Amino acid sequence: MKLKITKLLFPLALILSVQLSYSQIGFSNEIGIIAGPIAYQSDFGERYDFDTNSGNTGFGIGIVYYMNFDYISNYSRSFRNSYFRDHFKVRAELSWNKTTLNHYGQWADKDNVAGEKLRTHSGEAQNWNLGAQLEFYPMSLRSFSYGRRGGDKFAPFISLGAQYVAFNPSVTTTYGDQNINNANNFFPSWEPGSITDENGSTFSIVGSVGVRYKLTVLSDLMVDFRVQSFFDDKTDGLDHQLASNKTNDWLVWLNFGYIIYLD
Repeated sequence: MKLKITKLLFPLALILSVQLSYSQIGFSNEIGIIAGPIAYQSDFGERYDFDTNSGNTGFGIGIVYYMNFDYISNYSRSFRNSYFRDHFKVRAELSWNKTTLNHYGQWADKDNVAGEKLRTHSGEAQNWNLGAQLEFYPMSLRSFSYGRRGGDKFAPFISLGAQYVAFNPSVTTTYGDQNINNANNFFPSWEPGSITDENGSTFSIVGSVGVRYKLTVLSDLMVDFRVQSFFDDKTDGLDHQLASNKTNDWLVWLNFGYIIYLD
């Protein structure tokens, strides 16, 4: 896992060094921190069950970097006055999240052996994410940059991007001999190989909607609601092939951020 984290940190450092160098030719740089609760949607629990959605929750934290085109001064007048400059930002991110997972719903509530096997099975999803998103602001970013001096104080946005994910699930059971490699300790309809605690990596699509609030001339507060869909179904350590397993793992993340302008 340390090797995977190193692989994540190296490209982030490279991205930041390149983007910071761009500031010398007109780009503005922003950096910040985000954190907030996560709801993990996986093979644990029953789909669309309230207890599953409210119980399989965790926490995420990350650092974000923005390339802000609003302060470009060394480019042609046509680009300085372009729609792209006034409505888009590029965002790079390194984040981590962790969620404890349990089984909920009608099958876990049953008073039989199968129900007991579900109740005694738990897991943990832990992910490192590195990627980039393009953020679109319907309102003028130039007006927002002067929000504390008569401009807009709020800037709503939507974004879409991709992230590389290094996942490290863990699996436990208190049933029988408590061996996770013993299929008899788990739900009887799952085929062998459904349980895994192996590390892995995949990609994901990330989409979000949020808003910024101009706190000071050089700092913003941010609220961001995100959906992240993984290209893998083993990030939670469970990949059964029952009919209810229709999608890969995904999560929703409500994060709160503090952003400062570096130049």
